[in-house]
Amino acid sequence: MLFHSSNSVKLSTNSHNRCNFEHRNYVEKHIFENGMRSKILILFICLAKFGSSQIGGMGTYQFLKVSPNARIAALGGNAIATPDADINLVSQNPALLTSANKHQVGLNFINYFSDITAGEANYAWHADSLKTSFAAGIQYLNYGNFVRTSPDGQVLGTFTAGEYNFHATAARTYKKFQYGLTLKAINSNLESYNSFGVATDIAGAWLSSDRLMMVTAVVSNIGTQFKTYTDNNYERIPYNVQIGFSKKFEHNPFRISVIAHNLQSPGKLLYQIDSRNNRTINLETGLPIQEDFTILQKAMSHVIINTEMILGKTLNIRFGYNAMRQREMSLYDIRGFNGFSWGFGVRINRFQFSYGNGGYMPGKNTNAFTIITRLDDFKKSK
Repeated sequence: MLFHSSNSVKLSTNSHNRCNFEHRNYVEKHIFENGMRSKILILFICLAKFGSSQIGGMGTYQFLKVSPNARIAALGGNAIATPDADINLVSQNPALLTSANKHQVGLNFINYFSDITAGEANYAWHADSLKTSFAAGIQYLNYGNFVRTSPDGQVLGTFTAGEYNFHATAARTYKKFQYGLTLKAINSNLESYNSFGVATDIAGAWLSSDRLMMVTAVVSNIGTQFKTYTDNNYERIPYNVQIGFSKKFEHNPFRISVIAHNLQSPGKLLYQIDSRNNRTINLETGLPIQEDFTILQKAMSHVIINTEMILGKTLNIRFGYNAMRQREMSLYDIRGFNGFSWGFGVRINRFQFSYGNGGYMPGKNTNAFTIITRLDDFKKSK
């Protein structure tokens, strides 16, 4: 996970998940900024060196896990079971793409941490002859500008870093069932290191006749690298097996969703935290006593719960809770609103505006903004 200050992004993990000394030296010979490790290469090259007991940080293209728009950010980072005509939801679940999204345009911007920004643009159309809906878009994460220096502090110039996901989706509906497929072309440029890979999302959903209940399953980011950052150093793209359930109540405005994620690694999401372990020391060995996770703790680490209060067609208020995010980003004595998120959506004339706020650590939240419109609405007005 990301911990951000004005000068660097640091990785929070325990000692057995640290990069080895030889690999760290290789990176530090190439990039320094005012005597501090580069917030880009250290982050992403170290991600590939983590231990195998947990999934956190394993693999490349971690930017694919960033909430791509305001609604998803407000709902705890996951909205795979939200059956609305919202083109931006297709980013996580291709089965949500239907003819109701025809000619929708979605524009998204996220103020992440410090000078890191992210965003996404989506467009959908429907082919009546094929009875198939299509969508295309681009997702990006921009890490800003960096000063390139030598190990002795001599300024050598500047560089940039960014990652991009070009994606295309096709989906169909058969009675109460919806299914879809997304193909992704992924490009990552981190200073002089660049990589290219492909991935796919596969999803299916069942929606009740009254549209009040949905059950869905998604397998995302199944893929591989074609070009690696360094020669013959292939890293896997972390896939994610998810199931989701949502229920909209007929006589009140609430919809509640429960999502289980990373089911391909049951009970393996939690890891030991040094600051917490150091509170309890084995008097015989002098080493920290490792935490003993309960079955409930392991199960809850897979769960995201969110709710939306739908007030007619003009206002939507959203809340989310991400149990794993809360644990990962909490300090021993301070929890704050880590893991909690909120936001709203409002419709004004032809436009839908959304805002999402995600809590990652005390005093550090992300802000996401979305605009959705339908091109047909402008044609009708003429």
